[in-house]
Amino acid sequence: MNRNMEANVTTPSDGEDEEEYVLLDLDAVTNLVNIPPNAKYILTGLDTLNPLLIIDDKLKLIGEYEETIGTCIAFTEQDKPVVHEESGPSDANLFSGTRIIDSNQPPTKQVKPLCKLHKVLKFKISPDSEIQSETTKVAK
Repeated sequence: MNRNMEANVTTPSDGEDEEEYVLLDLDAVTNLVNIPPNAKYILTGLDTLNPLLIIDDKLKLIGEYEETIGTCIAFTEQDKPVVHEESGPSDANLFSGTRIIDSNQPPTKQVKPLCKLHKVLKFKISPDSEIQSETTKVAK
């Protein structure tokens, strides 16, 4: 399961706000622990070399930035209903030019670009995290 989150970082530069998007990569952590989809989290230190991510007040993760190579774009995915457009001569079809939503078809996915990414923030479990000590006990 790929667990990624986005963070929008605003940094001041010459009086103007400049937005920078960062992808939070939790792939290395999800193999070791189960993170609930709606878990509470605190993300601090985005302007430091090693930001901290604390999940559910017990799982402490340490991040490390990696620059992206080339253009990295994040996309968003939305359900879109299947639409049929009626066409043909108007005398043969009373609904010519009308769009009809087909409720028998499952919605399709529509993908749109969301933002460009300049950095990826990869996380690993902190040595002093409660979860780290629990996984160490299990391994022994």
